[in-house]
Amino acid sequence: MSLLADHVLFIDGEAIILDKPAGLPVDAPRDGSLALENHLSSLTFGFQRWPLPVHRLDRDTSGCLLLARNPKAHKRFAAAFEAGTVAKRYIAVVEGLPEQESGVIDLALKKISSAEEGWRMVPATDGKAAVTQWRVVAQKDGRAMIAFTPQTGRTHQIRVHALHGLGFGIVGDPVYGDGEGAMLLHGRFLSVPRGGDKPPVEATAPLPATFAAAGFEGGLLDDLGI
Repeated sequence: MSLLADHVLFIDGEAIILDKPAGLPVDAPRDGSLALENHLSSLTFGFQRWPLPVHRLDRDTSGCLLLARNPKAHKRFAAAFEAGTVAKRYIAVVEGLPEQESGVIDLALKKISSAEEGWRMVPATDGKAAVTQWRVVAQKDGRAMIAFTPQTGRTHQIRVHALHGLGFGIVGDPVYGDGEGAMLLHGRFLSVPRGGDKPPVEATAPLPATFAAAGFEGGLLDDLGI
């Protein structure tokens, strides 16, 4: 059985929410290393169909990832993401202490690419709208643990907003930070509405050990209800 079977946070007839480990890409990378698709056959749990991811998490981001267990559910969940009715919360540690305790980052983003640095997202007036609420949860050794609540779902949104909105890259970010050690960005909470009388597909993912190693314990989030 796939190791990911032990990472299931939620499961019913329509959906699975996985606690995706950092380092596992959702899409197959060009280097040929293992990706989520290599594990899907072992996540059927009695169904014939393989579940399919509804959205994406960056390779180095851990946490809540939604899989749909049939095409009808996939279409409905994807529509919820597109409509912006999905609730998401991320936890990250940044390389500095923001001057304020909370706020809203409103920076449109666009993709750029160069032969020297590859592609990345940057703030741009002609980019796509991107809005993120944030709140400092804890501070230690000149770093801050922050809860980010994105109102939009742009590529690398949290990572770019941390750097350009707060002025600090996320610890370990290989593109927008120093890239030293594990990237401390985690999809903490996900809630996807299903309409009608059905309860939402919802889960909270515990903080990985990399956060505790940096001095930020997950118990604090539990105490604060984050």
